[in-house]
Amino acid sequence: MGRVWTMGEILVEIMRPKPDMPFHVTGEFLGPFPSGAPAIFIDTVARLGHDAGIIGGVGKDGFGKIVLDRLKRDGVNCSHVFEVEGKSTAVAFVSYTKEGTRDFIYHVDNTPAVMIHDPDEIDIEADFFHVMGCSLMFNERFGKNIVEVAERLWRKGARISFDPNIRKELLGKRNVLDTIEPIMKRCSVFLPGVDELRLIRGENDVDKAVDGLFQDYKELEIVVLKRGKKGATVYTRSERFDIPAVKVEEVDPTGAGDYFDAGFISAILEGEDPLMAGKIATAAGALNVTAFGPMEAEINPKRVREVISP
Repeated sequence: MGRVWTMGEILVEIMRPKPDMPFHVTGEFLGPFPSGAPAIFIDTVARLGHDAGIIGGVGKDGFGKIVLDRLKRDGVNCSHVFEVEGKSTAVAFVSYTKEGTRDFIYHVDNTPAVMIHDPDEIDIEADFFHVMGCSLMFNERFGKNIVEVAERLWRKGARISFDPNIRKELLGKRNVLDTIEPIMKRCSVFLPGVDELRLIRGENDVDKAVDGLFQDYKELEIVVLKRGKKGATVYTRSERFDIPAVKVEEVDPTGAGDYFDAGFISAILEGEDPLMAGKIATAAGALNVTAFGPMEAEINPKRVREVISP
């Protein structure tokens, strides 16, 4: 099966158990849950049957152990994950508003999650190298490190997939275009949300925004627009496919976009056309929201197919 690698933050999430429990109010949390957008993505790729690996770091502590145990159990290659004595594993705290949006407090910078890796020591082969925009924003040096690894793998023949995954808590005063431009130049499959696409392109009309992407980036083959509860739209340079959402009972949306990305890339590696890949991705995202916690939902190839063809 296809070889997929990613690089970025490996962390645990500590989560409010229900909406309308803001951080400034004393109350309950649940966790720790294995998390980090790249970790959720790559764990899902492994569970969908592909060779999968991650480059990153954790502290040699209980939080690091729970994440690495999960990744290894599910078949993720963790040979390029540092375990650092005397440093704490990264943590994200999550709360939900009444409207269903999320707030985050991150303790990631200055942890092993953003340790610099020597690209010369990363001897891997990949069909796809997947980048998350949030991983570029935690720490400037680490972000540049990811870009360097992506460039090396691209030159060796890997395709680059990219989810901008913009978090307001991380972006700060950075210019989003400056942050993502080095990856966009090498990107083959781009997986933004609607608001992210509009922010990146400065264009409200999403079809025009996608046309602009294809004009500006010669490597770009597919744009997959994630629309949440409205489904998704898949664009190639010659076609557009609208894919309805899969109806499920939502428990927790954390990680749904990462499951979606994994479903799409896995399907492309299996030779599926963009339309079917979009259906598989939408099913994977829907499965994610049926369980509490970022990567707690059951997912495997059989389960995905059952959702597509009930």
